[in-house]
Amino acid sequence: MMDAILLTRNAYSLAELSMCPVFRRQWSSIYETTQDTRPQRHKLMGLYSQNIPKPGRIVLAGDHTVWSRPDAPTLKERTYEHYAQGGKGGRPVTPGYGYSTIAWIPETEGSWALPLRHERITSWENPIDKAVWQLKQVYKDLPSRPITLWDSEYGCAPFVMING
Repeated sequence: MMDAILLTRNAYSLAELSMCPVFRRQWSSIYETTQDTRPQRHKLMGLYSQNIPKPGRIVLAGDHTVWSRPDAPTLKERTYEHYAQGGKGGRPVTPGYGYSTIAWIPETEGSWALPLRHERITSWENPIDKAVWQLKQVYKDLPSRPITLWDSEYGCAPFVMING
């Protein structure tokens, strides 16, 4: 499918991508290709961690990001999220999805970062517990204890005790 995306000049639908000669017909539809492709997160995490330089202190940054979806009432598992930019009508709380991200920050200057974990926070999780779980997964593959940077949402005792 990626070859079809790269080689198709103008595709106005997924069905048009399936018409590309390089699209392999292993699935009954192009929609099935996207459903069947799930990257092995733990293997990717290991690969990313192997490429982090060993000397020096590793710096990680974590964040909780909101994807506001107020006009999608049938979207499964929507939660109410605090949205600093203001959701629909400028309201600070919006229905949508929350995502937790941990990224490796390789440079002291610039804005480049490598996301090591980026996962949706489900309706039965909270941002703090999700970040703690993600940190434990990341710590397993790192050669030394990293410095972690977080925003004020994570300045609470449960997070500091587990991360400390």
